[in-house]
Amino acid sequence: MLHGVCGLPMVLWPVRAALKAGAGRIVVVDSPAQALREVLPEGVELAVQAEPNGTAGAVLAAISHLHSMPAANGRVADSRAGGAGRAVVVLSGDVPLVGPETIAALIDAHGNGGAAATLLTSLLEDPRGYGRIVRGASGDFERIVETKLDGDSSPEERDIREVNTGLYVFDADALEDVLPRLRAENEQGELYLPDALGVLREEGGAVRALRLDDPAATYGVNDREQLARVSKLAQQQIHGRHMRAGVGIVDPDATVIDVDVEIGADTVIEPFSTIKGRTKIGTGCLVRHSYLLDCVLEDGASVGPFAYLRPGSVLRAGAKVGTFVEVKNADVGADAKVPHLSYIGDADVGAETNLGAGTITANYDGREKHRTTIGKRVRGGVNTAFVAPVSVGDEAYTAAGSVVTEDVPPGALAIARAKQQNIEGFAERRERPLHSEEK
Repeated sequence: MLHGVCGLPMVLWPVRAALKAGAGRIVVVDSPAQALREVLPEGVELAVQAEPNGTAGAVLAAISHLHSMPAANGRVADSRAGGAGRAVVVLSGDVPLVGPETIAALIDAHGNGGAAATLLTSLLEDPRGYGRIVRGASGDFERIVETKLDGDSSPEERDIREVNTGLYVFDADALEDVLPRLRAENEQGELYLPDALGVLREEGGAVRALRLDDPAATYGVNDREQLARVSKLAQQQIHGRHMRAGVGIVDPDATVIDVDVEIGADTVIEPFSTIKGRTKIGTGCLVRHSYLLDCVLEDGASVGPFAYLRPGSVLRAGAKVGTFVEVKNADVGADAKVPHLSYIGDADVGAETNLGAGTITANYDGREKHRTTIGKRVRGGVNTAFVAPVSVGDEAYTAAGSVVTEDVPPGALAIARAKQQNIEGFAERRERPLHSEEK
């Protein structure tokens, strides 16, 4: 559940979908190690499944959280003649692409049908690994057959293509009543949540099955191949959302954008760019073949090609970071330029400053990081190294090849390099044969 899908732990995809669908309370079931606790957002509760005894065991572990659960919204409450009912939606943490619209449709189908339980199904070309939906002659749901082991199903049942997606809505009272009565009478010795549907139906409760038109929304993840497939589909959704909002993604197949990235309209993302974390990009920006992580680009900024913006980097409006430039935890001012072959780390660069090729801010003394401050409209010569902590005043200059270790006053020219010395005849002397005693 902690494997990432486009920059977000897999378990948080259904959690966010439930929040957007209007869930009044969310409970995530974890193992005793509670590895999921650190990634859950505030307000999401954690229940512990003491032993890995199946899907019904997982829901049973969370049952105590239902006792104080608020009444469901009107769509579900009005469906019961007896008054305001409580609906429990069960999602699978390894089915990350389920959206709030799908959850809402499932709740509506449940409420409108007056059912004790409603499940979501899908038709798959390759249904291996999924429980099969068995319907009666009238087309109504009859039962789910598990297929993890051959002993749980017949060959004819395994040929069925309609599968259980693992998404359910239960009447809370019915669920609390049936769960403790389930038995692990299967090849794996587990408590199967789908068995609850069979019990409810046998006892006169209505069980509905809503078939989903888009099977991709309920793809599960059991291995890294399936993780890659789901991640690709999630990436397509992210690209589509940005492009519909006016972002130009030249080649979506050659572009990686995490789910929490924000991009303004009329920004262009060229191929082979990767934008990760919570990066925020304004309007009218240009990103060319670069890697951005947890950084900010204000309107009109441009990056790349082959640039690397690390966490804490901010490019103000109109700033340019060019070819083979790395920026880390630095603020590059409006219309400032770092065109190529430079490292700007732990620095503040003023507006309209231009730093020449090969500029380095030497920010680490072996023990601590130090900050460099460069003023407005500074002109830095090529191969200038600023040894932090150091400050350069507005409109100052640095000579090419300088190692600046002291503050530079505004408007001054800093020259910090050894005096050039030419040794005449050096090449001739170097090429002459050595005496035997010199060899």
